[in-house]
Amino acid sequence: MKRHRFSASHLACFILLLAAGYSAPAETMKAGVAKVDITPPLGYHMWGYFDRVQGAQGILDPLFARVLVLEAGEQRIAYVDLDLGRTFGPTSLANLQKAVKANSGIGGLIVQATHTHAGPVILDEYPKGTPAWETEALRKIADAVRDAAHNVVPVRLGVGYGEAFIGYNRRRVESDGSVTMIWQNPQRIPTWPVDATIALLRIDRLNGEPLAILANYATHPVIFGNDNLRFSADFPGVMCKVVEQAFDGKPLAFFVQGGAGDINVYDATTPITQDAVSRRDWSGETLGKAVVAAAKQIQTADEANASIDFTEETVAFPLRWNADKFREAVLQEISPQAFDLFSPPIQATMQLPVTTALLNKKIAIMGMPGEPFLQFQRTWRSECPAQSCFFLGYTNGYYGYFPTIRAASEGGYGATSATTWVEVGAGEQIVNHALIDTEKMLGHLHDAPGAQWKDLR
Repeated sequence: MKRHRFSASHLACFILLLAAGYSAPAETMKAGVAKVDITPPLGYHMWGYFDRVQGAQGILDPLFARVLVLEAGEQRIAYVDLDLGRTFGPTSLANLQKAVKANSGIGGLIVQATHTHAGPVILDEYPKGTPAWETEALRKIADAVRDAAHNVVPVRLGVGYGEAFIGYNRRRVESDGSVTMIWQNPQRIPTWPVDATIALLRIDRLNGEPLAILANYATHPVIFGNDNLRFSADFPGVMCKVVEQAFDGKPLAFFVQGGAGDINVYDATTPITQDAVSRRDWSGETLGKAVVAAAKQIQTADEANASIDFTEETVAFPLRWNADKFREAVLQEISPQAFDLFSPPIQATMQLPVTTALLNKKIAIMGMPGEPFLQFQRTWRSECPAQSCFFLGYTNGYYGYFPTIRAASEGGYGATSATTWVEVGAGEQIVNHALIDTEKMLGHLHDAPGAQWKDLR
């Protein structure tokens, strides 16, 4: 057997390395992006309005799935941003997760919808089986994730903030405690609460060239109303084009929907005959220009030891209502001819995913599987322990509206309507769950009592 001698000179070199502070090579953050068209065929039913039962008759602009893959050492996550009203159902999401793990080695998957109301109908379960367009879209998305994962490059991250006023709170609590729903606001009168803040994540190649720009903002993309029969990404699609063009087409832009459950875009449900397209463009361009101005001020930086933490935990919540009364309310709220297209799953208990990620121990991301009221975004941003915090609605599932406890007691659409499914307080519990997970990721919470208190008896 060959023996290796460890001489005095070897020992001296080893001591010198220790003295110089030698450590294992630092991890580098890497990223890759991809985009794929997932527009359904004409004739497919459209999502977002209970009284629109005709199929799509045209395409105003294509619907895309935008993909961002992040990698730090052995850890990989994928963010998929869909120009859809809601994410796919549990079975489709599970199949997509299996596909990206097998093809790309990705364990963490965040799938979000921009919430356009000019997209296709999506159900948790289809009576006649998954439609062909959805099966094809899932395949395209899995391939796009694979392409992004295979083309990752070293990157630097930076966070910044902008401001844009293109939306209003559609719930008005009157002096007597009643609630009035403000469905249209063409005069663009400010209401409260709203959040004009745009939280931005800029991802650059090492040469400073932007690879991806993510804009986290909360507003319903409902420029088009029930008279629109053409697929469209609404104002988020315009925003993405504005941002990409401002940077010479180099980055892929993402509209990251926030807590938009009670926030409408100013020109909501504009009739097609009243030039809804130009109003869509105004909203998208206004937001896009604000994103560009803020993104150009962001200074991205190298991270000495990049890291990615991710967790998705399932929390059980009961149905908020008496099941029989809930079914009756759904039938009243949704027209009988549209019931099969929009009827929610009526289950005594629902398993909701709580998604949390942490980048470089500095950038925290949480996702809520449905339509959260704005206050949850405000709470997350104010209480999140990380340096920068992003709040994602419509993420990794769809379980109706999440009103605050106060809003649920006051009433109004999304607070006491049949579009609210899970028990009161679910939103607060999900935010708290994400806060706890983030504290754990930061190393602030442990699985054993602190030994430092033993001498304080």
